[in-house]
Amino acid sequence: MTDLTQSTSEAITLLSSMISIPSVSREEEKVADFLQTYIEGIGIMTGRSGNNIWCISPMFDMKKPTILLNSHIDTVKPVNGWRKHPYTAKMENGKLYGLGSNDAGASVVSLFEAYRHLSATEQAYNLIFLASCEEEVSGKNGIESVLPQLPPIALGVVGEPTEMHPAIAEKGLMVLDVNAHGKAGHAARNEGENAIYKALDDIQWFREYRFSKESPLLGPVKMSVTQVNAGTQHNVVPDLCTFVVDIRSNECYSNEELFSEICSHIQSEAKARSFRLNSSHIDMDHPFVKRTLELGRTPFGSPTLSDQALMKFPSVKIGPGKSSRSHTADEYILVSEIEEAIKMYIEILDGLVLRMLT
Repeated sequence: MTDLTQSTSEAITLLSSMISIPSVSREEEKVADFLQTYIEGIGIMTGRSGNNIWCISPMFDMKKPTILLNSHIDTVKPVNGWRKHPYTAKMENGKLYGLGSNDAGASVVSLFEAYRHLSATEQAYNLIFLASCEEEVSGKNGIESVLPQLPPIALGVVGEPTEMHPAIAEKGLMVLDVNAHGKAGHAARNEGENAIYKALDDIQWFREYRFSKESPLLGPVKMSVTQVNAGTQHNVVPDLCTFVVDIRSNECYSNEELFSEICSHIQSEAKARSFRLNSSHIDMDHPFVKRTLELGRTPFGSPTLSDQALMKFPSVKIGPGKSSRSHTADEYILVSEIEEAIKMYIEILDGLVLRMLT
């Protein structure tokens, strides 16, 4: 049995050191160097690609399924309003303050402590711990670049602040750049074709259209027109109106399916910036989810995006902290939340049996 007090203490010490190293997305090299040195200093071999660090459990057996424990080491830039220094870890009344403490440093260190315990015991699965970068910007040098280098994954456990309740579905994201074309003319005369008027019909469609499949966990697909731009001067009928649409998908559709349906309804020309960030979902009867239910946890659907969107295998998002603290001034994590997370990760995963991927 793990010494929970010692594991929590070591996790807090590690997190405090990580907070002190600025690690804004795409600038994670120093914290990656530190984390790799720390892990290797306690006798665990690491792999590295860019600023992504991973460990693979000893006695790896390709006949066993593999579980990936993943969270991210990058942070957003400090927002306005910090009263404490964002890069100075400060403990007050059981709270550890610092940028990235809640999102998602606490998950990184809790998952690592669980990995240390579980990889030291015989399990029916292989275990990989991955601390990845560029999560906050969905960057291509983050987890997406690492997964092809790893063995096939049967289950991903993604550490994000969920109060240790399992997010068994997560909304995806697709952004469209849309162009409505008209014909320029003088505004004083009855000439030209106003691109704004053409765009308005499609903007109204985006506002009112409802996709037929709704998710019991995530609800309907949500489409929002968030930017509009047209015109060069007051007396010229504009020949182009551009607008941007933010689309939050549910697990009932792939982004490609949504794009195809959208294009069949609008007159304007639409282009997706990416199809990469799909919605994710795991079955309620999955062994991992069942373990969380036995521990009194409540599954839910998450509206916020994570690296789950880049995982082509079953995954669940679960970690210490509250999502409402993320990206806020004076961000913090409770010591008790880290202790609970280490204990719960181990209780869920110890002795877990998964089916092999076919």
